[in-house]
Parts: sequence; C-alpha cells; structure tokens
Amino acid sequence: MLFRLLRPALFTLDSETGHRLALAGLKALPLRAPMPLPGRLAIEVAGLRFPNPVGVAAGFDKDAEVPDALLGLGFGFTEVGSITPLPQAGNPKPRLFRLVEDQAVINRMGFNNGGAEVALERLRARAERPGIVGVNIGANKDSADRIADYAVMARMMAPVASYLCVNVSSPNTPGLRALQDEGALTALIEGVIAARDEANCAVVPPVFLKVAPDLEPADIDAIARIALDKRLGALVVSNTTISRPALRSSHAGETGGLSGAPLRELATQRLRDFRKATGAAIPLVGVGGIATAEHAWERIRAGASLVQLYSAMVYEGPGLGAKIARGLEALMKRDGFASIAEAVGSE
Repeated sequence: MLFRLLRPALFTLDSETGHRLALAGLKALPLRAPMPLPGRLAIEVAGLRFPNPVGVAAGFDKDAEVPDALLGLGFGFTEVGSITPLPQAGNPKPRLFRLVEDQAVINRMGFNNGGAEVALERLRARAERPGIVGVNIGANKDSADRIADYAVMARMMAPVASYLCVNVSSPNTPGLRALQDEGALTALIEGVIAARDEANCAVVPPVFLKVAPDLEPADIDAIARIALDKRLGALVVSNTTISRPALRSSHAGETGGLSGAPLRELATQRLRDFRKATGAAIPLVGVGGIATAEHAWERIRAGASLVQLYSAMVYEGPGLGAKIARGLEALMKRDGFASIAEAVGSE
C-alpha cells in the first residue's frame, strides 16, 4: 500500500535513482525474521529447503545490501549480485529504463557493483541469520582471464552462500555470452567447482547456472549435457533477452537486456526446452515476466521448482513476493496438489 502511494513520485525520477531509493527504504525497515507462510509451499532443491518457491532474482540487490529485508517481506529466498572480483562502475548512464506501457525494463548496467570484498563483509555479518541467500557471480569486464575471475568468486563466496549462481548470460558485458559455448562452459564450470571445493566449507553450496533465453536448440542440448555431467544444482532460466518483440514505449529502441512482461512467453518456452533437454533430471528456476501467482503457477506446472522476480517489483513493489506465495497456495488447493513439488512439470 505504501509503495502504491509512493510510486507516482518514484516514477518521476530516473530508473536508477528510483532503484537506489527503494534499496534505501528496505534498509530502513526494522530487521525481522523471514515471514512464516504455509508449510505446503516448502520445497527441497539441490539439498536446500526453501520455505516457499518465490525468490528475488539477481540484479535487484547487487551488493548484498538488503537480503534479510527481502526475506522478511515473505520471499522464500533471494539472490544477490552479480558480484565481480574487483569493483566496477558498469556502463555509462543512463542505462536502466522503465517501459511503463509494456510493464517491462531494459537495462545495460554492465555488472556495476562494489566488488567482492564489500559484499563478502556484508554476507559474513549476516551469516548466522536464517534464510536462503544465493550469490550470483560474474567476471570483470576488463579481466584478462574471465574463467579465473569466476574461480576467484567461487572460492571467496562459497563459505557465505547458500548456493552459487554462475552468470554467463548477461548481454551487457561484451563477449560474456560466449562462455555458454560448450568447450568454454565446461572449463568454466570445472573451474568453479574446483574453487568451491578448495574453500573447505562446512556446508558445500550447490552451483547453479543462469542461461540466456536467446539460445539455439544445439546450445540448449549442449548446456543440458554439461549441467547433467557436472551435476549442477539447478539451471536458472532465463536472463534478459536481446530480442525485441513489439513494444509501445518510447524506450523500446534502447540497447540492453529486456525483461518483464514481454519476456514471459520466451522464458516459459525456454524452461520447457530445458526440461525436455535434461529429461527433468535437474531442477529448474523459472525467471522472466513473472508478475502474478498465475504466472508463477504456469512456470511451476511447466517444470520450474522455483521462480524469481525482479522487473515486476518495479511496478508492484517489494510486497509482491508474499502476495504471489499466498496466491500459489490457493492455486494448489484449486488444482488438487498437496505440495509444490507435486505440481512441478505437471502441465
């Protein structure tokens, strides 16, 4: 309700300033434990027990500033980052655009973040608090060895991450998506797993991989083979798209990754493609265009064990996670499912 009152004022500001104000508002909230929700919503993925399947996607909380505030609002988990070894400013501004008429966002942020040391200090400080906090790891734009960057990040973040998510699918770092090629991806994943294991964690975090929606069938098959061979914890499907469906906003011509409502159909189809390619043998996290409980339910029925939001919160506010979770419980009852796990892939 508060967000709805403030939204007209926030929308008079440029998108990036509005985002910083949203983070400041979340920081100001009293710290509270994760919101209790019905146990029927809980699901186990990659050895982790998620209290509900609705999470915050990477990009919202790049520097691990507000993970506990988000969990306290009813999200089942949150994913911070993308975080790179060294701080970097990202691409020139403006680089974040609301497409209000399309309920969408275009961004070309370029992995702007304060670097690994800053985020690591924050994550260490909240290490004893409850809740699942994944860490999305990336490489610096000017790195001479990006695979080595991912290994550095895995080694540093493994002790404080519920899971590690390898992001090779952002369209805003030149050449990054080339790491989705079979040979490069195999070397990258092997390096990340080895570095994670070198960290000697008391609890070893699973490794997730975030993929792009703009993939050819051969790419999907190759990524599926690698994910199965390397026993990844999950595939996150998908990142933003460089494709441009018909859009109404004046910002439609901006370069960068498109997210929000126009991505929904493509992201859902990619999820189905990966479920088929993996033989449903690896968990999937559905991302892209999810703004209602019905959208989340469609993605779960299509094969997602978990779902994530970001762009929809720009328009609906951070209370959306709990609203979707409550809606999922009603949809489970309506369709006769006793648990989320039972509904996964049931379409």
